[in-house]
Amino acid sequence: MHGDETVGRELLLHLIEHLVTNDGKDVEITNLINSTRIHLMPSMNPDGFEAVVKPDCFYSNGRENSNYYDLNRNFPDAFELNNVSRQPETAAVMEWLKTETFVLSANLHGGALVASYPFDNGVPATGTLYSRSITPDDDVFQYLAHTYASRNPTMKKGDQCKTKMNFPNGITNGYSWYPLKGGMQDYNYIWAQCFEITLELSCCKYPHEEKLPFFWNKNKASLIEYIKQVHLGVKGQVFDQNGNPLPNVIVEVQNRKHICPYRTNKFGEYYLLLLPGSYIINVTVPGHDPYLTKVVIPEKSQNFSALKKDILLPFRGQLDSIPVSNPSCSKIPLYSDLPSHSEATKPGLFLFLVTVFHVFVK
Repeated sequence: MHGDETVGRELLLHLIEHLVTNDGKDVEITNLINSTRIHLMPSMNPDGFEAVVKPDCFYSNGRENSNYYDLNRNFPDAFELNNVSRQPETAAVMEWLKTETFVLSANLHGGALVASYPFDNGVPATGTLYSRSITPDDDVFQYLAHTYASRNPTMKKGDQCKTKMNFPNGITNGYSWYPLKGGMQDYNYIWAQCFEITLELSCCKYPHEEKLPFFWNKNKASLIEYIKQVHLGVKGQVFDQNGNPLPNVIVEVQNRKHICPYRTNKFGEYYLLLLPGSYIINVTVPGHDPYLTKVVIPEKSQNFSALKKDILLPFRGQLDSIPVSNPSCSKIPLYSDLPSHSEATKPGLFLFLVTVFHVFVK
């Protein structure tokens, strides 16, 4: 999780304190910490934050870094060329994303009250002709956004910022709200295999100091529940017949392929965030036929753990043809040459669950 503006920074500092002071005392927090690698970056743009001399509710001259670049417009974009000078903060985050297998993340902002999910930018193939831009994992993203917003008593109303648009149930598709080129949310999902949503946490970008505890109380339950969602779906390792873990193997669910295929990490591990249901997993090694296996994600999975499913490929010996380093996709507009919209991008009805099912019970 990472934030920049006043409320986001304050919430993450409170979250850090809440986690470390309740570890070993609170059962839920203790189990969460024992089962989850949690990374918190209170600010990606400290220079911009410090540059604010006269706080304003609706405008922030601290949006840009010391080189006058908006960092949330500074990442490579999968839909159109983002020919801007890559900033040191952006480059550092991009390198950081390579050091861990990040699965779920959120970035925290102010100026609205909504949970926004990818895509922020788009092309007709992702549904822009219908004023939205959806990912192959749209069901999961809507669920993640709703998980957060539904536990925030103000956000879930969807209309609490009087000068802003109405957001039903407190969530929105990023492109439907407004198109954004070079954002971190889309970059993380496409190139880092990490599901990220954007959390706009306050109508006022710089609320008065005495109001900051109010935001922690409103967001605490949402933050904790959101972190738990990293344990949705299925995870495991891919092995050859000799029990060797295989890195850089493509592991995707049929009918929800990513434009930059999701691959196993250096330990042969894969993570797929999925809602309960039946899926066919397609495991692909270069030079070999795809290996298909069925997985059923139960309504109630193990406590603080995704369904564990290791995959043993029917190959003899170590697969020397698999490169050692992770062959990442080029940082170019990968979606630029896709055909026009498909059936999957046409409008449909998505029914939000009023009572979110519990997937982390023993």
